[in-house]
Amino acid sequence: MRIVVESGAGVGALMPDELFVEAGATVGDPWDADVVLKVAPPTTEEIDRLRRDATLIGFLAPLSDPTIIDALRSAGVTGFAMESIPRISRAQSMDALSSQANVAGYKAVLLAAERSTRFFPMLTTAAGTVKPATALVLGVGVAGLQALATAKRLGARTTGYDVRPDVADQVRSLGAKWLDLGIEAAGEGGYARELTQDERAEQQQRLTDAISGFDIVITTALVPGRKAPTLVTAEAVRGMRPGSVVVDLAGETGGNCELTEPGETVVRHDVTIAAPLNLPASMPEHASELYARNVSGLLELMLDDEGRLAPDFSDEVLAKSCVSGRPAGGEN
Repeated sequence: MRIVVESGAGVGALMPDELFVEAGATVGDPWDADVVLKVAPPTTEEIDRLRRDATLIGFLAPLSDPTIIDALRSAGVTGFAMESIPRISRAQSMDALSSQANVAGYKAVLLAAERSTRFFPMLTTAAGTVKPATALVLGVGVAGLQALATAKRLGARTTGYDVRPDVADQVRSLGAKWLDLGIEAAGEGGYARELTQDERAEQQQRLTDAISGFDIVITTALVPGRKAPTLVTAEAVRGMRPGSVVVDLAGETGGNCELTEPGETVVRHDVTIAAPLNLPASMPEHASELYARNVSGLLELMLDDEGRLAPDFSDEVLAKSCVSGRPAGGEN
């Protein structure tokens, strides 16, 4: 395969053009290639630059912005969405949502530690003993588990909560406690289902009562294609001790905290509420390294033995990740 890299593509990850050239790539215009690999969803202008019959691989927002998929179909482009890769064992190396969630969960804890007015670990000094911070993680997917593990490594007393009770053992395996609110919402594909109105009200009240006992709250709860559920109410924030911190990883879809301002860090009732957007981009080196492996794994699955592009849509991974341009006769 001949690889063409857009000039400056790696600057944000501290990778100058020279490194791509040393690796065997050519720096130039990649938009006329057979296959274009990307990170963020394409703009209208970028879709116009793709040639008809091209293949685009990247985050394509098929649930949150279907206009992108419509535009790809109109342009005759076959699109493979990284966020649509099924969460099965064989596709783990291609699961970009998980790889980037690991980065976000790790960095969320560091942000919380930086903004907290308290130590994370227990400290015994000549001036007395300082109790460890208590940390609650809401939503125990990949990001939540990484947040629990990172907070534990920093010395906090950790607790996890999720509407899927089957993840309780995973929480305990990390040395954390399980917060049981008595509400379950296990859904298909490893995701949570959307709660009913009555279930949400009961969940919020129970969480409100529990949250006041924690110094750090990190939220990661998402429902694909929908606004993020509100888990931390304004009442819950008021009940937290002054100096506590909420890090909301669901800011891009509205936030899990009622007082969240997406992309901003604010202080409400003496509690810091941070809602960073695209947190993996704050650790570009490893985020890029992981994403590159995800993308190359998917691309290799589309190639035949001679290196030609020949996607087999009977393959579950390709069938489910293809969101536009499938050959006639296949579902789309």
